[in-house]
Amino acid sequence: MAKLKETYSFALCIENKDCDDLEKRKIYQVVPEAEAEKEGFIRVIDESGEDYLYPRSYFIAVQLPREAQEALQLSE
Repeated sequence: MAKLKETYSFALCIENKDCDDLEKRKIYQVVPEAEAEKEGFIRVIDESGEDYLYPRSYFIAVQLPREAQEALQLSE
């Protein structure tokens, strides 16, 4: 994965059952949290602009080119 000032990871939402703040087919920034991942969850910055835990099965990890990562960071 490309590195900026920090390493960012992103995930594609493939499910949003009972989650008003997630959109299918949208890419979200992942906030690393080892304990949550051990329990089958992932922390992402959702449509509310805050980071929340969601089931890991709702996402697929994606690797983005540096330019795309920069563009997503600028849009915040």
